[in-house]
Amino acid sequence: MSSVNPVRSPDADAPLAGPDSSAGAAVSLNGVALRYGDSETGTLAVQGTELTMEAGEFVAIVGPSGCGKSTLMKLISGLTPATEGSVSVAGETVTRPIKIVGMAFQNPTMLPWKRTIDNVLLPLKIVQPYRETFRRDKEKNLARAEALLQRVGLKGFSEKFPWQLSGGMLQRASLCRALIHEPRLLLLDEPFGALDAFTREELWGVLESLWMDRRPTVLLVTHDLREAVYLADRVVVMSARPGHIIFDRKVDIPRPRKLDDMFGDEAVQLVHDLRGKIEHLHLDDQTKELQT
Repeated sequence: MSSVNPVRSPDADAPLAGPDSSAGAAVSLNGVALRYGDSETGTLAVQGTELTMEAGEFVAIVGPSGCGKSTLMKLISGLTPATEGSVSVAGETVTRPIKIVGMAFQNPTMLPWKRTIDNVLLPLKIVQPYRETFRRDKEKNLARAEALLQRVGLKGFSEKFPWQLSGGMLQRASLCRALIHEPRLLLLDEPFGALDAFTREELWGVLESLWMDRRPTVLLVTHDLREAVYLADRVVVMSARPGHIIFDRKVDIPRPRKLDDMFGDEAVQLVHDLRGKIEHLHLDDQTKELQT
């Protein structure tokens, strides 16, 4: 299988450079719990969750469906307050939605009546403090958006509407939109889950390349163990609900990575270990069901 190495042109790279090389924001979850609904009888989604992410670190979370992976993203972004414990980002306790975050999901959710470039620019138009200076910096913002689109292989597609793009193209545009405001924290909730295997693997390389430019802190939720190993500095496994971290492993494969690396001993062993942890969780769930 051939490796994916996104081509970088000097013109495309220049506008993407940040003011410093450590753009990421440290993240810390201490004893975090979240219960949906009634405070006593509601569903306990996560409990006793401990997670620390260093500034600029890329962490992937895997685990069984419904274990609270996406819930952690809501807690970290401030979209949902924790029932217990504390969440901090960049040294500040999270009590409301934070502005230094970029997000991308399995469904790109592009506005169908707007051109691709307008969808990419959307965070700069609606989120403070960028909204106040959008018109003043319009040319700079347009140049950055065009540069991002070029980097992900969408040069010449900025005037197209979402319905004119393939699924892979939409997800590339979604990544551009998540990065347009140079977030210090990037939250990715199964961004490639709906794509075919070839497109998904190609986008692994694209995402790694974009991340290496400025090194924002990244939290990736995925069900694809190879994807987790390819992209992350660390992979953590969450237990079944109520979710908490039960396994944390560093990935020592040098960067930039290639698809061929996934056939190396370290990657194969790590994928095997992760699969074993998750299969054990499924067996535990089945045993509990038989006992009830």
